[in-house]
Amino acid sequence: MKLSTKEIVKALENVYDPELGLDIVSLGFLYNIIVDDDNVVFVTITLTVPGCPLHIPITEDIREKIMELGAKDVFVDVVWDPPWNPSMMSQEARKRLLGE
Repeated sequence: MKLSTKEIVKALENVYDPELGLDIVSLGFLYNIIVDDDNVVFVTITLTVPGCPLHIPITEDIREKIMELGAKDVFVDVVWDPPWNPSMMSQEARKRLLGE
C-alpha cells in the first residue's frame, strides 16, 4: 500500500530539533514530501541556518521515522531557499518560543 503524505507528516511530528525542543513540522522546516509508486519517499526540509550542526541527526531521524512506516527508501534534501524564518512556525510554536 502506498504511503500517504498525511501519515508521513504525522510521523515527522515526532522528529524534534533538540536545541529548540519542538518538532520539525510545527517549526515549519518541512517543505515538501513526494512518495513514488514504489514507496520511495523524497522529503525536502530546511533548518534555521545553513551549517546547522544538527542537520545530520535530524535528517537521520526523519529517515528512520519514515522507514518505520514501510517506505522502501527515504531521501532527505536540506535546502536553504526559501530561507526559514519564524513566520513559518505554527501559531503554537511561535507562542512557545517567541511568546506571541
